[in-house]
Amino acid sequence: MKKYEYVSLKTHTGLMSSKLQDYREVINAYAAKGYRYVGWFPKKTSNMLSGVMEEVDLIFEIDA
Repeated sequence: MKKYEYVSLKTHTGLMSSKLQDYREVINAYAAKGYRYVGWFPKKTSNMLSGVMEEVDLIFEIDA
């Protein structure tokens, strides 16, 4: 069985922004704890028209 952890990151002005919180640090920290990075999911968008992602979840898994 797998256990999943979700880490929210704010993108500030969109997913490709240079202001994205340092996702590499988060991924490395979870890897050091034995988790495996499995993907990301858009958590919050600015509105229905532009669809700019303001927050995403990084998803990690570990054997429970």
